[in-house]
Amino acid sequence: MKITTFNPLIITEDPESAIALFEELGFERRHTKTGIGDHDNTDVRMEDANGFHVDVAQGDGEWTMIRMNVDNIDEAIELLTKHGFRKPRRESVSKKVDTGSSKFMMMVSPSGYIVTVSEHTKDRD
Repeated sequence: MKITTFNPLIITEDPESAIALFEELGFERRHTKTGIGDHDNTDVRMEDANGFHVDVAQGDGEWTMIRMNVDNIDEAIELLTKHGFRKPRRESVSKKVDTGSSKFMMMVSPSGYIVTVSEHTKDRD
C-alpha cells in the first residue's frame, strides 16, 4: 500500500465559513465533489501556494480528522485494523462509501483520533 496524500479533513455543518477562513489563509479551491454518501454531502479540496492541502466537507456535526489517500483501500483498512483501529460506532459513517470516482471509509484509532482512508478509482477499469 502506498500513501498518495495525507492532510487534514474538516467535516462541518457550516462548510462555507471554514472555506472562507482557509481562503483568507491563502488556500484556493481545487476540486469540489458533490453527492457523497447517503446524505448527498459536498467536499471541497483546497491547496495553498506551498502545496499544503485541506479538505472541508459538509456533514452532520463537527469532526476533524486525517484524510489519507492510498492506492489500495482494503490493504490500508487491514493494516489499520491490525493496529487496533475500528469502524466508528455511528451507523451512518461506519461503512465503506463508493462515490463512483473513489472509495473511502472512516477508521477510529484506539485513542480516538480518526483517519479517513480514501482510494481514487476514477481512472481504473
